[in-house]
Order: sequence, then structure tokens, then C-alpha cells
Amino acid sequence: MDLQETVPVALDGERLDRVVSLLTGISRSRASAAIEEGLILIDDEPVLIRSRRVQAGEELTVPDLPESEALRLQPDPEVEVSVVHEDAEVIVVDKAAGIIVHPGAGHDEGTLVHGILARYPEVASVGPALRPGIVHRLDRGTSGLLMVARTATAHAALARQLSDRRVDRRYLALVHGCVEADEGRIEAPIGRSPRGRTRMAVVVGGREARTAYTVRGRWERPGTTLLECRLETGRTHQIRVHLTAIGHPLVGDAAYDSSRDHHGLGRPFLHAAHLGFVHPSSGAEMAFDSSLPADLATVLAGLAHPLV
Repeated sequence: MDLQETVPVALDGERLDRVVSLLTGISRSRASAAIEEGLILIDDEPVLIRSRRVQAGEELTVPDLPESEALRLQPDPEVEVSVVHEDAEVIVVDKAAGIIVHPGAGHDEGTLVHGILARYPEVASVGPALRPGIVHRLDRGTSGLLMVARTATAHAALARQLSDRRVDRRYLALVHGCVEADEGRIEAPIGRSPRGRTRMAVVVGGREARTAYTVRGRWERPGTTLLECRLETGRTHQIRVHLTAIGHPLVGDAAYDSSRDHHGLGRPFLHAAHLGFVHPSSGAEMAFDSSLPADLATVLAGLAHPLV
């Protein structure tokens, strides 16, 4: 099980490898290896520099790390990988809902990464050992477009674009209630929820987070709104948390709103519908779109009395 700790004042300024070793009881060398493999997260982002100094108040996530070598990923051709684009540098995948992107606590097989390795074995040497090729993630219940790097150079270039907010990520989200403004922007810091370590929330002292949205449709019965959301940052559960915070949780998102009728949907109505980025070697503008999968399209078709 993952260890999740807030860095105490007593460890402020200490090296990350020493902190991981102190908190877990593993050797300093094993802690360093785990950091270099991209397994250690600070505020939900992997940190690859073992000498990095931690700061009091940061959220540290450490997976179960036995002294044995890191898990060796085995390619799995049974995992669904729907490829919408591939070239020598980049793969764009249309992920189905229910598939976990990469291994983590309790999920060491059957992930998207296992399927990608079966089709593109060269990806194994790109990026962190347990997240080869992965530049950004989608939640298990979120469907849609995801970019994967085939080379180390492409991985670095795409990660830089993501960090510089130059990747165009747009999601379709159906929410409860009528969102009155035709467009808007939510700016609210996100951190771990005090009510549960697997949930996120808008919290004082959380990480900066910004989500822009545009209304694409409204329905009276039941009162729902279809939004196109554009990520300006990429925090864990960002869209889900921000929309819940303004009183419009996602249809189907029982984790953040268990009191409403979710129209029989067993996962959040959230689909990564558009992905745009600059190709890392050619410099060409790349853009891809993905239609709503059948389960989400069925919910949308069942809504009545659209509002103008």
C-alpha cells in the first residue's frame, strides 16, 4: 500500500532520498533507485532527482518498496490499445474507460502500459521504469486521448510542452444542474482531501489549479449541462474537483457526489475529446479528436427538453 505523508517541519530541507529512507525503513540506495525510476511523487508529480530538497507541507507518496529489484513489466497483448496515430516519435492512444494507465499500488498487470509494451517494445526504455513512454495520465474511469513517447528525446520534449502549458487538452463533461454562464474559469488550489486520502479537494495551501470551460448544451429534464473543459494545469482529479467545488459535480462521479441519480452511469461522464501538441521532431502542429464512447453517448441521448 502506498505511503502518503505530509513532510514535517523536522525534515524541511532534507534530501529526498534520505527522507524516503527514513520514512520507509529501506536503504538509502534503494530509495535513490526508486526516485530515479520515477516511483516517488511529491504533490502527485514524479521527482527524479534524489538530491532534491523537500519542503515542509509537501505531500510525499511512496509505493511499497521492498529491497528487491523493481517490478519488471511484462508485455500483455490482451490489453486493449486503440491507436489513432503513430510515427517514429509519438503514439496517440484512445483509452477506454476502466483501463489503468500504468502500474501502481495493487495494479501490477493489465494496465495500458502493458498493452503498449506488447505492441511497441522499444518504449520500455523511455522514461520512468514503471511508466515507460507515459507523458500524462487519465483516471481509470476517464476515456479518451493520451500521448505516449517512443523515444527519450520525444518524452523530454512532450513533458516540457506539458509543463509549459502548451498541450491543448479538452474534455467533455456532463454535470448536474444548469451552469448559467456560457463560459468561465475556475481557479482554486487542489490538494489531498482531509476527508479521505484517495480523494482530492479545494484546500488552502493546495497546488495552483485552473480549469476553463464552455457550455456546449443544457437540458431541463433532468437539469444537466454539457461542458467542454480545458486544462490549464494538470492536477489529480482536477476537473472532477473543480466542478464539484462550484456545485456542479460530474454525472456518474459517485466518489465526489454519492447523493444524486447518475443516470445508470458507472463512471464519471468525462472524456478526453481533443488533444493538441507540437510534434517533438518535425515541429508540426498535431491535433486529434475522439468521439464520445457508447456509454456516454447513450446518457446524452436520453436527456430531454434541451434549453436554448
